[in-house]
Amino acid sequence: MLYRKPLLFLFLFLFVSCSFAIAQASPKREFRAVWIATVDNIDWPSKKGLSSAQQQQEFIRQLDLHEANGINAIIMQIRPAADAFFPSKIEPWSEWLTGTQGKAPSPYYDPLKFIIDEVHKRGMEFHAWCNPYRAVFSNNTSSLTANHITKRKPEWFINYGGQRFFDPGNKDVQLYVNQVVEDIVQRYDIDAIHFDDYFYPYRIPGKHFNDQKSFAKYGKGLSLEDWRRSNVDSVIRKLNATIKKVKPYCRFGISPFGVWRNIDRDSLGSATRAGQTNYDDLYADILLWLRNDWIDYVAPQLYWEFGHSAAAYEVLLKWWNDHSYGKDCYIGLGVYKANKLKAWRDPAVIPMQIKELRTMPNVHGMIFFSSTSFYGNPLGWNDSLRNNYFHYPALIGARRNPMIALPPVPEVSHITSGSTKISFRVSTAAADTGNVRLVAVYSVPEQSNDTSGSKLIAVYPFVQLRLIEINADSSQYQKFYVTFLNRLNEESTPSLALYSPRQTPAVAVLEEKKAKGKVKKRNKR
Repeated sequence: MLYRKPLLFLFLFLFVSCSFAIAQASPKREFRAVWIATVDNIDWPSKKGLSSAQQQQEFIRQLDLHEANGINAIIMQIRPAADAFFPSKIEPWSEWLTGTQGKAPSPYYDPLKFIIDEVHKRGMEFHAWCNPYRAVFSNNTSSLTANHITKRKPEWFINYGGQRFFDPGNKDVQLYVNQVVEDIVQRYDIDAIHFDDYFYPYRIPGKHFNDQKSFAKYGKGLSLEDWRRSNVDSVIRKLNATIKKVKPYCRFGISPFGVWRNIDRDSLGSATRAGQTNYDDLYADILLWLRNDWIDYVAPQLYWEFGHSAAAYEVLLKWWNDHSYGKDCYIGLGVYKANKLKAWRDPAVIPMQIKELRTMPNVHGMIFFSSTSFYGNPLGWNDSLRNNYFHYPALIGARRNPMIALPPVPEVSHITSGSTKISFRVSTAAADTGNVRLVAVYSVPEQSNDTSGSKLIAVYPFVQLRLIEINADSSQYQKFYVTFLNRLNEESTPSLALYSPRQTPAVAVLEEKKAKGKVKKRNKR
């Protein structure tokens, strides 16, 4: 019924016809991520108690879908409620994995290691998503082990809205949360720790979050609201220091509710009328964390459409662009809303949100909630990403840390070419292999010597003597360059891999030697 509307036909025709122009305009560096939620089996695994093989198959299916869509980062929920999707001496196995909290997968495997390996195998980043304060998802139905932290330290917890939460004001709780995160960062090859919007719980009308004992003990003359914010501030500050101490390249990101504060409460707030906000209800002062360098990126959840009466997408997008304080800003987009509301039955809503966020100078990408929402190609959005907005790959934004070395220049060898395919191998000195994470391949017009005008056509995870094969259009004369990227996504000087698919291998090797000679001269300077 929907597709009989003439205006929609016109829109779809124009949308497809301009695909090449849109694809060409996609940025070289852009964070393109998906949230994979495990709480209550939202995304993975699809239900409790699947075999290890079934769990792995399901995850690979999702990952292959996102790889085809052009995604370059996965944000995976690994600690939804004081539990673990990995073997831990601190917290029990999650009930959403096997059906019973504390029960390991069978046959045994480490789901987190498996997941990270599969993500990195595809050249994507892996961000470990933890819920800081939720301890029991349902007081009535959740499975709990005899040694769960709520049983061992009942004085640490507060019942609220049928769930159980850590008391953020308890100093021992703050140390415990830090210990849990430190263990993850030490043991696993993650690229970031990621927290969502659940700090103090969302306010329930008529219900009081009973933290009076901690307030009486630690309040020290502060108002209840300021004291609660100071508790969350303390955890964020400690976690950032711990993460950077263990792994200097590991980032710390927060995905807050989309409204920091309404303008009627604070002149710095957004022109919105949200019923709850980070600052006033969740006691999360995101702007303080950004200003003080306690977090590396912010990913506000902007799950509203353009023109929303209380929280318009365009208003909040501009507000976060203006209040990111030099940190990376990624916009959370609500693909889960497809077909659920009138505004979300329009195929243009997500494409238009992507186009709009790309106009913002301080916005560096997006994250989609959530993974399985992409099943079935809702409103053609998989097609939109593959054919238009993510048609070409993108690198994640770089950052500098003096403790991490810059990547070496690639060594290119064994070049062969034909009318349809080009292949070569890339490598580096053995001493430099630990400082290379990705290999990027660029296509440059034959007559151009300016690599800034090149087109990123492929990104691969680095392995020594990596074989690169590229399908080449014999009607176009092109140069191909390769670069290396380190864990901070910093890029090396490019090396020439091949000049035009019509050249003989001998000519290609000669061009490669010339390029290496130029690189050596440049390095001597």
